[in-house]
Amino acid sequence: MSVVHVEARQGAYADSVALMQVSKAAAATDGVEAALVAMATELNLGLLGSMGFARPDPVGPNDLLVALRARDHTTLAAGLATVEQGLAPRPRAAPGVLGEQAPRTVSSAARRAGPGLALVSVPGEHAFTEAMDALDAGCDVMIFSDNVPVEQEILLKDTAAARDLLVLGPDCGTAVIDGVGLGFAHNLAPGPVGVVAASGTGAQQVLCLLDAAGVGISAALGVGGRDLSGAVAGRSTRAALAALDDDPATELILVVSKPPDEKVARQVREYALGLRTPVQFALVGPGQPDLTAATETALRGLGVAVPRWPRWPNSHPGPRPGSLRGLFAGGTLCDEAMVIAADRLGPVLSNIPLRPEWRTHPHAPTPGHSMIDFGDDELTTGRAHPMIDQSLRLARLAAEASDPATSVILLDVVLGHGAHPDPAAELAPAIATARRAGRVATVISLIGAAADPQDLAGQAVALRDAGAHVFLSNAHAAAFACDLIATGG
Repeated sequence: MSVVHVEARQGAYADSVALMQVSKAAAATDGVEAALVAMATELNLGLLGSMGFARPDPVGPNDLLVALRARDHTTLAAGLATVEQGLAPRPRAAPGVLGEQAPRTVSSAARRAGPGLALVSVPGEHAFTEAMDALDAGCDVMIFSDNVPVEQEILLKDTAAARDLLVLGPDCGTAVIDGVGLGFAHNLAPGPVGVVAASGTGAQQVLCLLDAAGVGISAALGVGGRDLSGAVAGRSTRAALAALDDDPATELILVVSKPPDEKVARQVREYALGLRTPVQFALVGPGQPDLTAATETALRGLGVAVPRWPRWPNSHPGPRPGSLRGLFAGGTLCDEAMVIAADRLGPVLSNIPLRPEWRTHPHAPTPGHSMIDFGDDELTTGRAHPMIDQSLRLARLAAEASDPATSVILLDVVLGHGAHPDPAAELAPAIATARRAGRVATVISLIGAAADPQDLAGQAVALRDAGAHVFLSNAHAAAFACDLIATGG
């Protein structure tokens, strides 16, 4: 009979990525059947219950969950020892060994090294304080953190504008500045295109398509997914456009966004007309060109031939009546796929719906077509992003594959620095299992550059060999998935 250990350590905190690594190490311990080490958010408490563990009492969101189920007391002790080793603080160097003591605040670091770009990656409730400290020190700021209130975002961006500084984010997942990739980043060559992106994975799609066409970039400035909303009103988008317009290395600017507020988008287009550098737009939404088509327009504007976008085809299945189920790590990729699918197949239910009446809870079983963004703030509080930790998507993939109503599963897989080191190793067995059932087709958009550390071609082949249809273009993947339902391929 298994032995179970569940505890809530009050007031303990560790980074979600570090906790994911601790959980994986504990689960890999011989004799450990299940392990969860995570902050006690409501999402993780729900995951705790789904794994068969009892909820500890008392427990609060600032507590650390440690839950293990093992074969016997000996293996449980070994698993707990792995947890303690993973959570142990790293030793600090003795005074004088590495010179001066490291600065403890952004402002003290700026005083020592001079103002620069400050990267803020802390829990969302603390990001405002750190970002404002950086602005006070004269630094531009990239806020990787999500779950930052919109009122704080507006105040930060207004403060930056008053000081001729730039705020990237909040929830800025990708940027490339002076050739250095920040956040989720790809290995890209320098070139003439500057990207301003109110979207993380949308920017990554465009950057990887440019890479496939042999075109490099001058910079990629992620302004946060809400920047073109009615509330934020393009504050950082205009500042980023001005910065790239002043950059002699930038010959063309491409603005990328998830579905924007129409009035704000119109105002940004009008602002762009006053710049010296040509500006083109890739704004996801009904009636707009998809990201691949917008990238092709940019290439033509540079006088570059549009290539045949890479795809790794599989054998075509027969007609498949049933539903399309999308499981996405990237919100903008999910938006783009929903726009394409809704035009072809009708209503698509989602936790980030195109229309309010199409909203569904991310964990609720849904009739008909649906697409879930597992990178939404609601699902990343206290957890690593699904581009790092695929566990929630893998569980949902298995559930959708076993649902008789499911016909096609559509996934995005995003490569690059910061992302999972080998996503195909986890996804391929699940895809192969779905294929063996002989009923469900799997279609994948693989977002990566040729020189990314995961090996774009190797990942594509592994996913294809498991039974998936793989595309570099998310739009082409979504259209193909619709074809499998609408016309049977």
